[in-house]
Amino acid sequence: MTAKVPVFLYVGDALGRYGFPEGHPFGTDRQGAFFKEALARGLDARVQVREPVMASDAELHRFHTEEYVFRVRALSERGAGFLDYGDTPAYEGVFEAAGHVAGSALDAVRSIMEGECARVFQPIGGLHHARRGTAAGFCVFNDIGVVIETLRAKYGVRRVAYVDIDVHHGDGVFYSFEDDPELFFVDIHEDGNYLYPGTGHIHETGAGDAAGTKLNIPMPPGAGDTEFFAAWELAEEFLRAARPEFVLLQCGADSIQGDPLAHLRYTPEAHAHATRRLRALADESCSGRLMVFGGGGYHRPNLANAWCAVLEELAR
Repeated sequence: MTAKVPVFLYVGDALGRYGFPEGHPFGTDRQGAFFKEALARGLDARVQVREPVMASDAELHRFHTEEYVFRVRALSERGAGFLDYGDTPAYEGVFEAAGHVAGSALDAVRSIMEGECARVFQPIGGLHHARRGTAAGFCVFNDIGVVIETLRAKYGVRRVAYVDIDVHHGDGVFYSFEDDPELFFVDIHEDGNYLYPGTGHIHETGAGDAAGTKLNIPMPPGAGDTEFFAAWELAEEFLRAARPEFVLLQCGADSIQGDPLAHLRYTPEAHAHATRRLRALADESCSGRLMVFGGGGYHRPNLANAWCAVLEELAR
């Protein structure tokens, strides 16, 4: 009988340091809030905990411009300033913290592609707002973008499915790959007419040869699990037709009822359902290759419960 391939969980001090000071909603206590709950549920015994890994400049340059990576390093050393227009402050060590988010994701890619693990969860990850040349919305390096470019450049994986259930539209991923016909993008988020970043409208389906490869499903404020499950049926039909070679999920917990920055009313069952269905899809389509990232979430009990629900599904 073949031994079961483990599920990897990336947590550690270097990842926990990704966060912003002075009462910023994306604080450095988010990983700890999740992991305390995971330990209480005994989930650490069902996965293999992996230490964070730092990305090299060359790896970051697969997605980000050299000028931007240089700027982040300089502001990190200075320990002051903003990496965007005011949402994402620099602090001493932010380059290393963000570099560990991207580097851990790349180690996860390698682990999956080399058969060391079946699936991966990285709670401090999924920084989907950062663009190729700038930070945005609390996101310094776009680890998702780095992963997609690495899958193509290093492993020859072309057809990638990216699924995002964070309350905010994953604009940094969408617009960076808007004209990429082999990046299949599904994003269920609060309507941009009511919430940052104001994008992700239903008519945004991809550009040029990529028209029809992107699915944005904006949800009205107040939408709950019933509305999410209905939207998920559309998402899953789209994904099955895409026949991906690799699946990525960003499962931000800011879509759970009670988040201070948003207005949706999901329960953690929405996150469990998305994970469960994507695990089945990945098993059918691409030998189980599935990476999951924590994304946003600013109410600590919410993110702890939602992310533990995700990890429980991954570790079944």
